[in-house]
Amino acid sequence: MTIVMEEASRKSVLSVLDDARDLTIALNRPDGYPQATVVSFVNDGLKIYFGCSKDSQKFRNIALDDRMSATVTAPYEDWREIRGVSIGGRAVRVQDDVELMRVSELMLRRFPQIVEFISIGDPDAIAIFRIDPEVISVLDYSKGFGHAELKCVASPPKMAGVCS
Repeated sequence: MTIVMEEASRKSVLSVLDDARDLTIALNRPDGYPQATVVSFVNDGLKIYFGCSKDSQKFRNIALDDRMSATVTAPYEDWREIRGVSIGGRAVRVQDDVELMRVSELMLRRFPQIVEFISIGDPDAIAIFRIDPEVISVLDYSKGFGHAELKCVASPPKMAGVCS
C-alpha cells in the first residue's frame, strides 16, 4: 500500500506517533456493536503495528471484519497542546518473516518488558497486525479548538464518499 500525504501532515502524524505509546482501536463485534480497546503500538514511519492474543476478542473481530478505526493522542498538559491522529483503515495480519522480525525489534526497543509477557518467536503467543490507513484526521488544537484536517492517504482512495 502506498500512503500519499504531504510532508507537513506526515511530520505532524509522525510527531504524535513518536510521542505516544498507546492507541485505541475500534473494531466491529459479531453482534454489530463496536468494541474499542487500548493497545500498545509501535510504528515504522507511518506503518503502525499492534499485537494481540490469538485467543482475544480483538483477533476474532478482525477475522470477521478487518475494517477499523484507531485514535492516538500525544501527551499534553493544556488543551491548547492537544495533538492527535484518527485513522480509518484495515487491520492486516503480518505474516511475512522479514516484516515480523522488524516489528519484533521495534517492540523490544520501545517496550523492553515485553520479554516478561511473551516468548518472542512463539507463533502461538500473539498475532501482529499492521494498520493500513485509508483516511487520517490530524487533530491540532494549537491551530484552534477542535482543529482537524482530513487526509485521504490510500492510493487509490477506497473510502466511498470520504475520499475523492
